[in-house]
Amino acid sequence: MEEKRLSRKEREFLRHRQEILETALRLFSEKGFHNVSMQEIAQKAEFAVGTMYKFFENKEDLYKALVLEQSEKFHRALTEAIERPRDEIEKLRNYVRAKGEVFRANVRMIRLYFAETRGASFNVRAGLDPEIRERYRRFLETLAAVFANGMEKKRFNRIAEPYQLAVALDSLCNAFLFLWLETPDRHPYPEDPDVILNILFRGLVVP
Repeated sequence: MEEKRLSRKEREFLRHRQEILETALRLFSEKGFHNVSMQEIAQKAEFAVGTMYKFFENKEDLYKALVLEQSEKFHRALTEAIERPRDEIEKLRNYVRAKGEVFRANVRMIRLYFAETRGASFNVRAGLDPEIRERYRRFLETLAAVFANGMEKKRFNRIAEPYQLAVALDSLCNAFLFLWLETPDRHPYPEDPDVILNILFRGLVVP
């Protein structure tokens, strides 16, 4: 349903819910899940604690809604970047660029995203983990299709299976982004996507 068709009460409900999610995102990313209470989120968002429970059953429910919403936005942006150009190499370049852009623009979201997709746990993963990981798996299959198409067109050598290459490229980008998160001045994420892609394209061993 488009927002313009919503009633004023419905629009207000969605606006308040979004304010709570944004506040929770900031606090969870700064302090970690266990160090933040519903009372603190309510205080920072300027809502009564009782009002919070009109939107979310508990802190775990709020956290689940937050991570699902953010991961959907993240994967949608990366999928769109891959689907735009026709050339497989340009698709991969777009992916590397887009991942850096999305991460740098959404650092708080990325800390939560890594916590869910890379194995770190806040011990609230029950019910959330399968959804997040299924979404991540579907994205990797989209990326793997780029490698598969490149192989069919004889642009890429079959040095590994397409899905393995998708995992490898995703992991390479994540490694560079971890470095950037820790020491952005010393290890900036490469502006030129070929800095990362050439690790796969050229290989390490001299023929």
